[in-house]
Amino acid sequence: MRNAITATIALLLTGTILAQSAGSITLYSGRGKTFVEPIVQQFEKQTGIKVNVRYGNDAQLVAALREEGSRSPADVFWGNSVGALGELASEGKFVKLGTSLTRNVSPDYLPADRAWLPTTVRFRTLAYNTDKIKPEQLPASVLDLPKMTALKGRIGWTVSYPSFQDFLAGMIAQHGEATTKQWLEGMKALQPKDYKTSNVGMLEAMRSGEIDVGLTNHYYIQRVNRLNYPIDTYFFKNGDIGNLGNATGAGLLKTGKNVAAATRFLSYLVSKDAQTFFLSVNFEYPVIGNILQPTTMRPFEEVSKRGPKIDPAALPKNIEKAQKLLRDAGLL
Repeated sequence: MRNAITATIALLLTGTILAQSAGSITLYSGRGKTFVEPIVQQFEKQTGIKVNVRYGNDAQLVAALREEGSRSPADVFWGNSVGALGELASEGKFVKLGTSLTRNVSPDYLPADRAWLPTTVRFRTLAYNTDKIKPEQLPASVLDLPKMTALKGRIGWTVSYPSFQDFLAGMIAQHGEATTKQWLEGMKALQPKDYKTSNVGMLEAMRSGEIDVGLTNHYYIQRVNRLNYPIDTYFFKNGDIGNLGNATGAGLLKTGKNVAAATRFLSYLVSKDAQTFFLSVNFEYPVIGNILQPTTMRPFEEVSKRGPKIDPAALPKNIEKAQKLLRDAGLL
């Protein structure tokens, strides 16, 4: 009996030691709770590492990290936009990642300095109401969208949404500030309805007949298609900035107190389990290969050819210019 009790105590102590050694990390997440919580829970279950999450939008969390400086409790920043990730990278907030983390990730969305790790890819697209619009009525380029005067008052966008601002930054990188300013002025003349950061709200408005088309990310359309909304995805011609592929991503912060556990979390984000979740539940494209895609989604190889080839570093370099153009136009 005594031996059994001793053995039980030893097991309990061993479990305690393991739990303590696993430790905890603090995650600052610009991604919404719906995207993050299931992944965090599964990671905690598999590793015993506790993840304390602070949610906010990218801008709020970037501001917090700047204010906190070396006092920040954050180990990992998981951003919703390349712009925010690039800002933090340019300020030297991230630890350079080793090849053990990055070797299986698509090089198209991995920054050259390996300051952060892409976790999913979203493509900009045009959603349209199939009861009101035929695809052949739509322009070959997003740059020609302002010429669609028949859509005056019938277009939606989300100018405060990070992916929209990254799209504008990409337009500046590809076509210059003058063309981007002209495009915004032309769009403004069409009196688009601004749904702030709510892409879901914009597609609800499309279903109800308030608008006919809207600039959004591809996965929002995939989600409403499950509800049989009369909404479909329109891609512009190959290479058009309207099809910009835009990554989410995560980086290890230099303020981190538990680098080993934080590194395990980043590794989990690009594991097959996590990447399958992002695809099957969120309809975001994976950044690693050999993940089976739903038949409702166009193959990644096809969609990636439609997007322009832009250096990931070009977006954060132009994000402030994009925001200034929006403010100057009275849109932000």
